[in-house]
Amino acid sequence: MSPLESLRIAVRALRANKLRSALTVLGIVVGVGAVICMVSVGAGAQAEVSEKIRTLGANLLLVMPGARNSGGARLESGTQPTLTVEDAASIRRELAGVQVAAPLLSRSLPLVAANKNWVTVVAGINADYLVAREWQVASGRIFTSDEIASGAKVAIVGAVIVEELFNGGSGVGETLRIGNVPFTVIGVLDRKGLGAAGRSQDDVVFIPLSAAKSRVLGAVRGTTREALDFISVKVSDTTAMSDIEREVEALLRQRHRIRGDAPSDFRIENPADVLFARGAAVRLLASLLIAVAAVSLLVGGISIMNIMLVSVTERTREIGLRMAVGARRRDIRSQFLIEAAILALVGGLAGAFLGAAAAVAIAWKAGWPVLISPWAIILACGFAGVIGISFGLYPAHRAARLDPIVALHFE
Repeated sequence: MSPLESLRIAVRALRANKLRSALTVLGIVVGVGAVICMVSVGAGAQAEVSEKIRTLGANLLLVMPGARNSGGARLESGTQPTLTVEDAASIRRELAGVQVAAPLLSRSLPLVAANKNWVTVVAGINADYLVAREWQVASGRIFTSDEIASGAKVAIVGAVIVEELFNGGSGVGETLRIGNVPFTVIGVLDRKGLGAAGRSQDDVVFIPLSAAKSRVLGAVRGTTREALDFISVKVSDTTAMSDIEREVEALLRQRHRIRGDAPSDFRIENPADVLFARGAAVRLLASLLIAVAAVSLLVGGISIMNIMLVSVTERTREIGLRMAVGARRRDIRSQFLIEAAILALVGGLAGAFLGAAAAVAIAWKAGWPVLISPWAIILACGFAGVIGISFGLYPAHRAARLDPIVALHFE
């Protein structure tokens, strides 16, 4: 019997019991769908983590103020203003492994341009901050050393500010008021998208740090003008991150005259560690679900074997008749193996489609890129086919071993 004829007979036998065939492949559908979905979700999460790290800036440490006590209660981190510009300069000057140490002072303030207004984060920086964050200027220019030293009323804005205040125009050369102080826009930043906290990094205005302390932020913070929100420390060598973190801590403890086992009045964070931890948690969950999916595939294989055994029993007289008119044992074996493989492959294809659809939905909901690997689909469907053939071997062998005379008299 030709393979094409065996395939035709197998398809006809499966179509004769459509509902049973559909129920049989459910395990394969669920298993393959879960594998495709979880592999895609894991890849998308990894890509999202890599993108967030890229937008934050590579090899970055954040030195943040500590927490102060009030009425016996310890307040949130950042409430103890202990970091100064001199701290940042000392880190840059005294630690050889530090490329830049960029101070930042910020506050949410209203902006006004012509008849439009917007509330956003206004941050005082120096030129090193853009280097630390690896942030490029899309149009215009960055601050000059004279502008930073003199506290010039110039600003570099994110893309969101241009859209909200300047109708999406170039923005460069326009004037906006921060509070009651007019600033001239000299540059527009490249887009960076959402940050690790889910807030748009493009919704920001940068002004010279000296201008922030003397003209805008220092007058309204209610704290000393020297206190910083944080210091961004860019490390030259990725492998030296831990060493530099310890050196920064030792240096600042010395500068702040913190002795012995007394707690530091600041803390140091590596933003990449948080993102890596989140990505690792997603990948671990994906691995666990893939393991569950593998069990589902095995259950699907057992279902196929069970239904094929039932099919052999139901079609015993048919098998006997075919063998009586000349069908060979290998023809019978091939037919049942083909039926098992068709069930598995159909289930694999349906599962791949559902898994891809679920992966797209999850990625869209989470804001991750959609990364569906063709190789994952091919391997999952191939594995489903192997499962079908493996679990179909015993029923096919049992059918081929039937005695034609006994089979013809089977009731």
